[in-house]
Amino acid sequence: MKTQLLITAIFFTGLTFAQDKKTDSLETKKIEEVVIKKQVFKKQSDRFVYDVAASPVTKGNTTFDLLRQTPLLSTTDDKTLKIAGKNNAIIYINGRKSNMDAESLTQFLKNMPAENIQKIEVITVPGSEFQVESSDGIINIVLKKKMGDGLNGNMRMANTQNKYNGSSASFSANYRKDKLGISANLNGGDNIQPQRYTLKNGTSMIQNESVGDIDDPNKNLGGYLNLDYQLNDNSNLALSWNTWANRSYDSSVNLINTLNMFDENGVLNSRELTNSRNIENARSYNNSVNLNYELKTDSLGSKLNLNAAYLNYKRFQNADNRTLGLDANNNFTVFRQQVLQEIPQIINNFSGMADYIKKFKNDFTVSVGGNFNTTKTDNDTKNFFNYYENGSLINVRPDLNHFIYDEKIYGAYLTFEKKFSDKLSGKIGTRYEITRSMGTSEVPGQTMQEFERNYNNLLPYLSFNYAINDKNNISYAFSSRMRRPSFWELNPVKNILTQDNYTQNNPFVKASSTYNQELTYMFKNSYFLILNHSYLKDVITQVPLQRDIVREGVTYRQLAYIRTNFGDRQEMSAMLGMQKTFFKQYLTMNFNIGMQHNINNGTLNTDPTTGEVFDTYINNRSSSSLVIQSNNTLRLDKKKTWFLGVNYFFVDQQQIELGLLKNLMSLDVSIKKNWNDWTFALNLTDILNTNIVEIEDIQANGNYNYIHQNRYNRGGTFSITYNFGNQKVKKVRDIESASDAIKSRTR
Repeated sequence: MKTQLLITAIFFTGLTFAQDKKTDSLETKKIEEVVIKKQVFKKQSDRFVYDVAASPVTKGNTTFDLLRQTPLLSTTDDKTLKIAGKNNAIIYINGRKSNMDAESLTQFLKNMPAENIQKIEVITVPGSEFQVESSDGIINIVLKKKMGDGLNGNMRMANTQNKYNGSSASFSANYRKDKLGISANLNGGDNIQPQRYTLKNGTSMIQNESVGDIDDPNKNLGGYLNLDYQLNDNSNLALSWNTWANRSYDSSVNLINTLNMFDENGVLNSRELTNSRNIENARSYNNSVNLNYELKTDSLGSKLNLNAAYLNYKRFQNADNRTLGLDANNNFTVFRQQVLQEIPQIINNFSGMADYIKKFKNDFTVSVGGNFNTTKTDNDTKNFFNYYENGSLINVRPDLNHFIYDEKIYGAYLTFEKKFSDKLSGKIGTRYEITRSMGTSEVPGQTMQEFERNYNNLLPYLSFNYAINDKNNISYAFSSRMRRPSFWELNPVKNILTQDNYTQNNPFVKASSTYNQELTYMFKNSYFLILNHSYLKDVITQVPLQRDIVREGVTYRQLAYIRTNFGDRQEMSAMLGMQKTFFKQYLTMNFNIGMQHNINNGTLNTDPTTGEVFDTYINNRSSSSLVIQSNNTLRLDKKKTWFLGVNYFFVDQQQIELGLLKNLMSLDVSIKKNWNDWTFALNLTDILNTNIVEIEDIQANGNYNYIHQNRYNRGGTFSITYNFGNQKVKKVRDIESASDAIKSRTR
């Protein structure tokens, strides 16, 4: 509550700036009368370009709202953005990766006015100069160049209602005076993230079912501070700091478990009920600082960039997991098992990065650079398993593991880019990465184990773009990437869900490789066809393994989700799309439809961490699915003050590593009103309540596994946004932190 009071106070102090904006409002009205006929969406070299300044949906929107309207981009949870055919979208600002963590970045995008943006670039296959993993794509936000001195800012308050009510608020400001620029943000909020689960697994003889709720209350407070000083006409020095704190106390899991035993004829022999209750307290802190130096070496745009960064991440977590049986009065009071857990994690990272771009007069560019990361993670896990018989404690088994992981990454890249003519351009490059890592697991009374991972990778890249004529354009790109395991995936901790259901992380997980190819055809800068193929080797994922275990003379069915490298995977897609305005820009439509085909090939029967043997799990299945996405904005009045948004997506069922993921669908509607410097918006999400995860898998050996997850996506958000100050203030440079590639692996 204190967080909201603090930011609310800041929000209303900003009203004093309202009177300073009358002149700007008059200028804005004059600009609105101009009919812009520039190309809004076009293909350039290795990227798609969405010219925001020429788009009719910009005014009054936040950057996040605008990204949702950008062709090829989508979001299913109102938090993360995805590029069609890609796993994740990495945010860059003015060609540099954002140095904010995921939560802070989301708040930043939701509170930055879209009017500050010149264009949005969507890079589906990033070149060698970009530090991205796997099949990640890039969204590069190019800001307008505003040269005036002064102060401007943005304040936003929002309230969200789904199963529970949540609120958030933020304050952002930019100040520039002569050579100094300052950018700052403060944001916070609280909410309860609910989930409803139905879990089933077993065979024809033994079947488990767990049904219940998970409620995860969160309180967040974060922000950033960026300082940029122009040393002279050719050089700048910048210091960036961002922070994020999360507290989740009394997070609860309450599941009713049913064990059914059948005979050979399918007749129910016995039924046993238990109750799994888990209470968890967790808090985390993420702080990073980055120092940047930029030197322009000539008038053609050649420049040198140097970065040094430090990242500190801390998470402290404890949990009390209890499995209770029925007493004589059919109440869950009899202890069956209790697991007390402490799962702390501390990450320290030092990073350095250097890039030099040399441009020549004959439209030839050479880029060269390198980076260095050294990371240490400390995970001192303590589990105490308390076993009961008839409600009496019979055994206490400690499970202690102090896992320390040290990793060093050395990387270098070289790219050549050439514009051969007005029609033909191309780029070729490669990145070479060296990874040296060592993990040590120390268990009291046992010999310390060491896990060493050393590998070198050469990652080539190639692309070309050919403009056949003014209406037709074709391009091709190939790249190879790695996907390193997140630090939490390497920590060999076991997370207990029920007495017979748990997840197990794995220090033996190695990096996976991804090879991407993409062919794109574009017509009239409005219609496009994208053909994509990705081959993923040694996929990092969770694998559901089952086996029979005997406890107190009774056979139970155990289900473990094991984190490991699980075979290979191919993904193929064909996407037809359109981005176009109709009826004198009253309607803006972004529509995509396509097919995707997945081929899985993996087999596992042993937990690599413990050596325990399970029934063999095989996933060598393929699937084809239909994908539809439509984002539409309708301007309701001539003055451009009322807007109606209708967004829809549908993803047909598809085969993933855990089984067959059933179809997902969501219909979202929004209404927005611009009034002077204020914006009032109401967003209704998943109106039909169809965005629910459902996964089913049936093995040839008779093993069955089913997951039903309701994340309560249906809800509404009402927000109020206020822009104040001089809107001509030049934005502070956004600098890519040297630790960004590491930071993404803390989540």
